[in-house]
Amino acid sequence: MTPQRSPAILVVDDVEKNARLLADVLAAKGYAHLHSASGEAALAAIAGRRPDLVLLDVMMPGMSGYEVCRAIRADPAHGDAAGGAW
Repeated sequence: MTPQRSPAILVVDDVEKNARLLADVLAAKGYAHLHSASGEAALAAIAGRRPDLVLLDVMMPGMSGYEVCRAIRADPAHGDAAGGAW
């Protein structure tokens, strides 16, 4: 039997304290997590490893969470990815 992989969740937040808190909660629940501090970094991370869920901060410098979500949805390779914003 093949061990089941934990779902991977990408946390996108420019505030390190918020990202760390969310990462701790996710780790305690058994989720694998990745962190990106900007929208641009999130898009690069998604291109490298497709997460099961993307949690986006809405207000970030550079690309907002909404812009990142639109960019993900516009990409045919990732358009069906689940996402949420706070």
